[in-house]
Amino acid sequence: MHPTVLLDASRLLSRTERAAPTGIDRVCLAYAEWLIAHPYYRMVPVRARKGQLALVSNDWFRDRISEMRSRWNGLSEAQDRPQDTALLQALSATQRPQYSVRSPLPVSTETRKKRHVARQFFRARRTALPSAMAYINVGHTGLDEPELLNSLQEAGIPRLLMVHDLIPVTHPQYCRLGDDEKHARRMRHALSLGSHIIANSAYTASELGRFATANDLPSLPVDVAHLGLESHLGQAEPLETARPYFVHVGTIEGRKNLAFILSLWRTLAEQMGEQTPALVLIGRYGWENEAELALLHRCPELQGLVHQAEGMSDHTLTKIMLGAQAVLSPSSVEGFDLPAVEASALGVPLIASDIPPHRELVGHARLIDPLDGSGWMSAIQEYSARKPSAPQYTAPSWAEHFAIVEERILNPLATLHQQG
Repeated sequence: MHPTVLLDASRLLSRTERAAPTGIDRVCLAYAEWLIAHPYYRMVPVRARKGQLALVSNDWFRDRISEMRSRWNGLSEAQDRPQDTALLQALSATQRPQYSVRSPLPVSTETRKKRHVARQFFRARRTALPSAMAYINVGHTGLDEPELLNSLQEAGIPRLLMVHDLIPVTHPQYCRLGDDEKHARRMRHALSLGSHIIANSAYTASELGRFATANDLPSLPVDVAHLGLESHLGQAEPLETARPYFVHVGTIEGRKNLAFILSLWRTLAEQMGEQTPALVLIGRYGWENEAELALLHRCPELQGLVHQAEGMSDHTLTKIMLGAQAVLSPSSVEGFDLPAVEASALGVPLIASDIPPHRELVGHARLIDPLDGSGWMSAIQEYSARKPSAPQYTAPSWAEHFAIVEERILNPLATLHQQG
């Protein structure tokens, strides 16, 4: 009999209509696909509802996973989306365009609430959960309240949880008001009610250890397993342009240090004139980004130079990354930084901030202090004049990640489950 693993699909189910995923969304999708295809473990999808778990229709869930994969990778699309096409045209122009390609400014929180239509039914039903060997949650969902983990603990089901970062706790200035308290609750519940932790980097594991010590919480078993990359990464031809450009991939939010980069680009425009390279920001608007939005949408020196797009398929994203002089990753803080790893795997030069996760994962990159303006300016001008060759890089893989999860956590749990 195959051991049952409960996979918390709450985050994935809230993303069923998104055009493009976040980094954590990609992790959730990778786990779903791995467990669906696993020859031994039987995956049962569940979602959190008011502190309890509800079963999700297995067939319906598998269909949604297939749809999300097809939409997010973009390999099956006959043509680029309108905004993608506009961006590709702007980058391919022989002269600097008069206007930038940008997504509309985000609406207010209140307007978002009014427009949001909550999807109350995800083919989930309240019923007795099957006897399970383990519960897996890799999306941070439902951990801010204790009821969910408490009920699993009472049922004798081990709780395997992934921690992606502690940024809202360690750097609350970059997050929404109240997110620090909410995330601290998640971490307290994970450490006091979880059974095993997966950390996406040694840095994240170290920060979690500090949090546990500072809050007098138990130290759970923690395994560091670097995240893998999409299997179709690199299945695109580089975008060929007459003018050089650079790329940043990630949510447009304060911790990404983009206000610093945009201010630097304004100085570059003053110094280099028509020779100024373009900058492409690929990502959704996030939080605490007023300075970034003011520069992006209102600074005349950046018009036609700095572009922004969201909801881009992986195929188009890869094409744009491959054609760039370099990918920029100037973040003040990260837990893992998947785009930096992806750029390195693609052989694209990387200029990144000198922070612990970058030293751990992409130490070969041009690492510069995140506030060293002259250092960043010099590197960008140098790379703009001549695109350097990227060093050989061996990227972490999902196969390696899941081998750690299976060999160190699931297989021992399966043995105990069978003995019980």
